[in-house]
Amino acid sequence: MHESQQPDAAPEWWRNAVIYQVYPRSFADADGDGTGDLAGVRERLPYLAALGVDALWFTPWYRSPQADGGYDVADYREIDPAFGTLADAEALIAAALALGIRTIVDVVPNHISAQHPWFQEALAAAPGDPARDRFWFRDGKGEHGDGLPTNWVSSFAGETWTRTTGPDGTPGQWYLHLFTPEQPDLNWNHPDVAAEHEAVLRFWYDRGVAGVRIDSAAMLAKDPDLPDLAEHHGPGEHPHNDRDEVHDVYRRWRKIADSYDEPRLLVGEVWLEDTERFVRYLRDDEMHTAFNFDFMSRPWEAGAIRDSIASTFAAHAAVTAPPTWVLSNHDVTRPVTRYGREDSSFSFAAKRFGTPTDLALGARRARAAALLTAALPGVLYIYQGDELGLPEVEDLPEGAREDPMHFRSGGVDPGRDGCRVPLPWTPDGPTYGFNTTGTPAWMPQPAGWGAHAAALQEADPDSFLHLYRAAIRLRRTEPALRGPDFAWADAAPGVLAFTRGADLQCVVNFGDDPIDLPAHKGVLLASAPLGGDRLPGDAAAWLRV
Repeated sequence: MHESQQPDAAPEWWRNAVIYQVYPRSFADADGDGTGDLAGVRERLPYLAALGVDALWFTPWYRSPQADGGYDVADYREIDPAFGTLADAEALIAAALALGIRTIVDVVPNHISAQHPWFQEALAAAPGDPARDRFWFRDGKGEHGDGLPTNWVSSFAGETWTRTTGPDGTPGQWYLHLFTPEQPDLNWNHPDVAAEHEAVLRFWYDRGVAGVRIDSAAMLAKDPDLPDLAEHHGPGEHPHNDRDEVHDVYRRWRKIADSYDEPRLLVGEVWLEDTERFVRYLRDDEMHTAFNFDFMSRPWEAGAIRDSIASTFAAHAAVTAPPTWVLSNHDVTRPVTRYGREDSSFSFAAKRFGTPTDLALGARRARAAALLTAALPGVLYIYQGDELGLPEVEDLPEGAREDPMHFRSGGVDPGRDGCRVPLPWTPDGPTYGFNTTGTPAWMPQPAGWGAHAAALQEADPDSFLHLYRAAIRLRRTEPALRGPDFAWADAAPGVLAFTRGADLQCVVNFGDDPIDLPAHKGVLLASAPLGGDRLPGDAAAWLRV
């Protein structure tokens, strides 16, 4: 993509799109206060255009106390002052579109900030007041009401209920929060909740946003009786996850999205192991796509990866939605670090301090994984910094961590701060080009961070950055990579091979030793130097066959 190119005019541009995730706080700091901002993203749009992405997905940029990285929204119609203004957002949307790049924003319908006017009104109201009906306020169990209303488990560890205090200082009712106490859950049975979120969709769609990514999309509906968790729940019977009623919400949202001249996009964050339940969110009158977390969580093993790809295709065969492929995001250990471990899978429960990592091995595997994912049919997501091969920052200074997952685990879980460290743009300087004032970045960057700088990689044809650019360019220009055709090819144990169209094959060597490449007419791209027609271990190649 170059500066004069217009966005893909196809009505379903998103089916084969490359979407880049921007964590605004850590991307680029234009005003020099140590926090990334929208003006910083706008200044770096040429970099993103050169990378070749079709759209930017922004994690929440709204007004927020930042108790959970902006996922505690206090006002959807205002930009957080740390990031800029509504005018800055509108200018960024327009400037990106002029370069052929659409914008996707986050919505967080399960909960809002405890500082939101609705919740402040609810706290000030007496039990039974209608102001509390937009949330889940309940009396506690026991004679004095000091027992938790349910035994529900938080996504962030710790309890899911917090007790209020009355004006006279006496303990009051409890309110539900499946995440932190600063993120009270909304009651989606209340008409105000549905109406407000539908208005928010229109607010941003009217400003040129091409779509929304829906956080914790399966968690909105709750059983109004608030029963305790049982050992097992039948499909749709969990008290607060993947209930059948939630689909009514997304059918209404889809009608709004489809009402625009260019239909807007709905992307779901749906963590479900049951594939039949997962694809229900992807029916033609609900979401267009949903994140494929299974693929992202698999270890670097040929069998595990093949199984995930096959199961993804099998699940999507029942719907018209395309699959999505992603290696990481703002919640997940970066691939360079994860793939260098003895256990290269990912789970939140397994994150611990001091896990040994071979970063050189992880980098080789991450480069191969980049080509593997880019060769698959469907939507490709890239988390900012993965195109630079950034590792997870695991040695943050004492006191620097901010993630509530760390604190609510009692300090056992390192949390997610290590994948949110501000990007290095230049090889030197106090903030490695994150800003030009030298004001320390909001999250400390480690010594030597400049070795990964975008400016250095621009000049190195063998860099991560050039590999990503080449892969994205070929996705755009190779007809075989534009269509849905996919077929497995014969391969030795520890090797994956598949064809796209009639003349392109991807080969991935998960083993330690080089392998002979299959017969081919040429090499389009490789993640590592080839030894003649031999592919090294932990490497991938795209072949013309």
